[in-house]
Amino acid sequence: MQTKANPARFLTVGTRGSPLARAQADEVRRLLAAAHSVAESDIVIEPITTGGDRATDRPISEAGGKGLFTKEIELALIEGMIDIAVHSAKDLATILPPGLALAVCPKRADVRDAWVANGAIALHDLPPGARIGTSSIRRAAQMLRARPDCTIVPMRGNVGTRLKKLAEGAADATVLAAAGLERLGKTDAATELLDPESFLPAPCQGAMCVQIRSDDRRAAELLAPLADARATTELTAERAFLAGLDGSCRVPVGALTQWPEDRLRLTGELIRPDGTQHFRAALEGPPRQAVKLGQELAGILRAEAGEAFFEALEGRPQ
Repeated sequence: MQTKANPARFLTVGTRGSPLARAQADEVRRLLAAAHSVAESDIVIEPITTGGDRATDRPISEAGGKGLFTKEIELALIEGMIDIAVHSAKDLATILPPGLALAVCPKRADVRDAWVANGAIALHDLPPGARIGTSSIRRAAQMLRARPDCTIVPMRGNVGTRLKKLAEGAADATVLAAAGLERLGKTDAATELLDPESFLPAPCQGAMCVQIRSDDRRAAELLAPLADARATTELTAERAFLAGLDGSCRVPVGALTQWPEDRLRLTGELIRPDGTQHFRAALEGPPRQAVKLGQELAGILRAEAGEAFFEALEGRPQ
């Protein structure tokens, strides 16, 4: 992109160029076109390559952590090359760059992780020493906690790439977001969907959000019809929880929001990367206290784990 967003267009949408990111941007475009009775072709999608797309040989926690898949897109938004940015919510840093804001969170998709195994073998039926492919430190820690006899092998790339590596024998099984498989029409690839209470998802998993410049009232008004109140509340709580843990990618973190009788229940966990230590807690309250619940839950887990738990992992890159 060399020029400012074309003012003749209804909106210019920035996104990563991966098939999943494009599917999410296409969904936002469809929702916007329907809400404002405009042609989808008037909403232009601009793919942007990010640092995360280039750093395919290292785990995310080592390559740069939070913001790795958003920095270049946010810069394009700040510079006016795009009007809005569509992100996977779990990729966003807990502190946004100055001048940017989250406008809306559309309805959230499935939060669960999907287990995908050669031969459709369930996790607990894997033979000892089986290889589980993932570069997510949360998924690796959860797998090692459930099956300490298994071996974790690095597996980066988009959904299609990881499925291809699995089929070629790079691992015996892998774990992917159910929402990603659904958005790509690949739900048949899943051997099973993991119980989210046993395998807590990443904070904000299954959600996408739309980012704007803080002073762009037009974009905010156009996006308003896409907002989903429940998804917004869930992301508010989970982002507050993550921020209370310093938003780090050093420590495996899981979070699950539930709605017992229209109250907000937030469960969080911390796990050592090797799966040998595990801390979990939950809080419940009215939805309007989403930020407070997230912050308090983070404080509870930090106190329970102790600062030594975090200090032991300081050598891991952010």
